Formats: sequence, structure tokens, C-alpha cells
Amino acid sequence: MHKVLLLGAGKIGSAIVQLLARTGDYHVTIADADQANLDRIVAHPQIDTTLVDVNDHHALVNLMQGKFAVLNACPYQFVAKIATAAREAEIHYFDLTEDVESTRIVKGLAEGAKSAFVPQCGLAPGFISIVAYDLAKHFDTLHTVNMRVGALPQFPTNALKYNLTWSTDGLVNEYINPCEAIVHGQMKEVPALEELEHFTVDGQEYEAFNTSGGLGTLCETLDGKVQNLNYRTARYPGHRDIMKILIKDLRMGERKEMLKDMFEHALPMTTQDVVLIFVTVTGEKNGRYSQESYARKVYARDVDGLHMTGIQITTASGIAAMVDLMAEGKLPNKGLVRQEECNFSDFIQNRFGRNYSAALAKAVEVEHVAAA
Repeated sequence: MHKVLLLGAGKIGSAIVQLLARTGDYHVTIADADQANLDRIVAHPQIDTTLVDVNDHHALVNLMQGKFAVLNACPYQFVAKIATAAREAEIHYFDLTEDVESTRIVKGLAEGAKSAFVPQCGLAPGFISIVAYDLAKHFDTLHTVNMRVGALPQFPTNALKYNLTWSTDGLVNEYINPCEAIVHGQMKEVPALEELEHFTVDGQEYEAFNTSGGLGTLCETLDGKVQNLNYRTARYPGHRDIMKILIKDLRMGERKEMLKDMFEHALPMTTQDVVLIFVTVTGEKNGRYSQESYARKVYARDVDGLHMTGIQITTASGIAAMVDLMAEGKLPNKGLVRQEECNFSDFIQNRFGRNYSAALAKAVEVEHVAAA
């Protein structure tokens, strides 16, 4: 049995701990600075809870001793502290961050490490990179890799057509920070909330626009190999324009904490959500210009008797699968491990990765894509 430490008992952490513990193969110590969060964790023989302040380096390293891995489900602001402690404790490190600067810190800590550092293990970044890289390998030469992901309410009722489904810190971050992309063969930073497009899936219209962090390390991996690579967040039409007014015209992007408070005050949580995953790759294959796509919808549902939202299922399954694959020896066990180093078939056949498979997620038909 593998002993792991999970830091962060929020919406995603509470899903991760249940997925791992209920296999019987993992004993999970879940730690948080808020006892109220720990009290909400469903009791299980393979779960322990403990209070810890991640700012206390000594306490953090002690808690990591003897563990197979640490899973970081805390906001991106704590990545550097947790990854530094993992390096000192010499245990494997996994996180969910979409923050580009935090990931650069993890890359630095991974150099020469005796254990593996596996950042960006969720949905986007995470699974989306595994899918895109697998499709890219089917082509002789690449032209375009487009990655689109949206975590959306099934029944939107407000003007934003949006409910909170995951980390508000992460949401604010991805709407404000510059976005990595490859444009006409050159790596660039492009502004968030721009390059609006519309597409239709199963009769439902969506819009998509630039957001930060979703590409993970794929820009570096495909640099020099693809003409165009980009990641955009999918929303219901009209969302982007309101966000652009708030963040740019009203300058709320300069007041992140105020913007976060506004979202958490005005946007209700929902457990009735759907996650849309849509990847399209074009290029030359066997002498012909060709296209391949991957499209799925993952809905909220019961998992092992517990109701989980779509974003909980996809994000928690992403990191749990990577931990499982590490335990099985199917990932490098030292230094930096990029998401695209994970074999797609290994992931999708994994007991956690199967939550993305067509049997549990709905395969969908994309009808058209058009720039605004």
C-alpha cells in the first residue's frame, strides 16, 4: 500500500482522497489549514486528516516523511513552498496548477531531483495535453493543434451563463495572465480574453477565447514542430464580452482579490455541471492534408456512491491516474515529468483515467467552428 499526502481539502481535494482511498491501494493523509474543510471529508479507514499550515516548512517536511508522494490541491500561490518541501523530503510531487510562473519554479526544483516532479496533472493543463500530443503523433507533419475546454453549468440562469465549479483563484488567474501559444511557427504570448471564436456541439453553441495556463508544457514540446498551437476556454455565448468589460474596461484585472470576492459573492456554486473537451489537430498524413479530433462531455454523476461534479471527476481523475501510473512504473521516476510524456492508452485504460472514456463520458459531434 502506498502512503500519500494530499494537501488541500477543498472541492477537488475531497474528490481525490475518495478516489484513491476507496481502491484499497492507497492510505491518504489529507491536510488543510481549516478544520471545517477536514470535517467535511467523508470518513474512510484509509483516510487520515490533519491540520497543517503550508507556510510552516518544517512541519510540512515532517508530514511528508515516509510518504510515496505529495499531491498539491492548494491554490497556485502555495506551489513553490510545497514543491520545495517535497524536494527536501525526496518524495514524488504532483500538482494541479495552471499558473505558468509556479510551474517554472517546479521545473527548477526538478533539476537533479531524486524523485519525480509532475506538475499540471488535472484537466487543462493535464489530460488535454495527453490527448493533443497523442493525436499529434498520428501526423507526418503538423500544421495546427487547437485545444478547447469548458467547465460549465448544465442550466445557466445569469447573464454570465456561468456558475462557480472550481478554484476562484485559478479562474481569475487564467482570465488575466498572458497566454502561451505558437503562431506561424513562433512561440508567443497572446492576451487573455482575445481571439474569440464560436462553435457548435450537439446543437449547443459555445464561444471560446484565450486563457492562461491550459497548454501546460506543450508549447515547449511542440516548438519547431507545429505552425499553430493554442488553448482557449469554452463558455456559453456572451460570457467573454461581460468579462472583458469587468477586467479591462473597469480595470478589475488590477484588483484580483476584489474580483475574486465579487465572483464568490454573486455566482452560486452548482453540482450540476458539464465538462466539454474538444481537441482538433491538422497536418500532413500519408501525403494528404488531414484532420483528427477528440470530443467528449463529462457530466456530474455518482462515483462509488458519492456525487461528484464533472470538474471534480475530470480533475481528480487526472491527478489520481498520474499517481497510479507512477506507482505502476509507467512514468519516469526522477526529474520533471511532462503531461505529454504519459502514453494516452496507459492513461485511458487506467482505473481513474477510464472516467474520461467514451463508456462514461459522452462522445459528441462538433458541427462547425468559426472565428468571430
